[in-house]
Amino acid sequence: MAQVSGLITVMERAARKAGAKLRRDFGEVAHLQVSKKGPADFVSKADMRAERILYDELTHARPGWGFLMEEAGDIPGDPGKPRFVIDPLDGTTNFLHGIPHFAISIAAQEPKPGGGWGAVTSAIVYQPITDESFWAEKGRGAWLHDARLRVSARRSLHEALIATGTPYAGHGDVAQWGRIYDALAPEIAGLRRFGAASLDFAWLAAGRYDGFWETDLEPWDVAAGQLLVREAGGFVTDFRGGDQTIERREFLAANDVLHSKLHKLVARAIKR
Repeated sequence: MAQVSGLITVMERAARKAGAKLRRDFGEVAHLQVSKKGPADFVSKADMRAERILYDELTHARPGWGFLMEEAGDIPGDPGKPRFVIDPLDGTTNFLHGIPHFAISIAAQEPKPGGGWGAVTSAIVYQPITDESFWAEKGRGAWLHDARLRVSARRSLHEALIATGTPYAGHGDVAQWGRIYDALAPEIAGLRRFGAASLDFAWLAAGRYDGFWETDLEPWDVAAGQLLVREAGGFVTDFRGGDQTIERREFLAANDVLHSKLHKLVARAIKR
């Protein structure tokens, strides 16, 4: 069993407190589906309420740390201290439609000595509906509660289940996605698009998925998930195999063997 650090304890406590509120709000969404106004405004407020809970809890526990959050944006902290990178409700569209697949994503990112931001060193992806807490610390592995996570050991693309995010409403490159799909679909066992990138990464770390690709993601979508995959033994790069940071916009992830195979197919597809 892993010894949980003080920082992970703080992050999980904040995630669980915000998650309890999201669970209650999610229970109200179904009642709003039939109203004339619809649930969109309610869900937007639920998102902001969760973010406020996370901000208040984490500020109290780690005063002086900065924040990068989906709703409130960049909130600078004391120079030289880390920052939290937060998505308070990843999977908003699922939440809006009453689909119980969404998560809270929290990552701690270290400052660079000369300015700017460096490595993510601690991460949590918490699914309030299933009460699953995926967490990782740099150099200490990835975990689901107290069970160690490892990426899938599958080596054949024909056995691989791959996750993705599809372009929508002006987000993403539809033509490029189509070329990648055309290249991968004949080679793989199946494709899934569940609508929450943080959970895609967490499920990849847990071996539920064998690979993942997506573009047009924001830092708060990927900061925690990337660390989970890497600490579970996986690889995360851009489509050309380059090293990936949370500021990049394209992501390809899998175990070592499948990543190499997927990278070749994807790189060839985007050249066309």
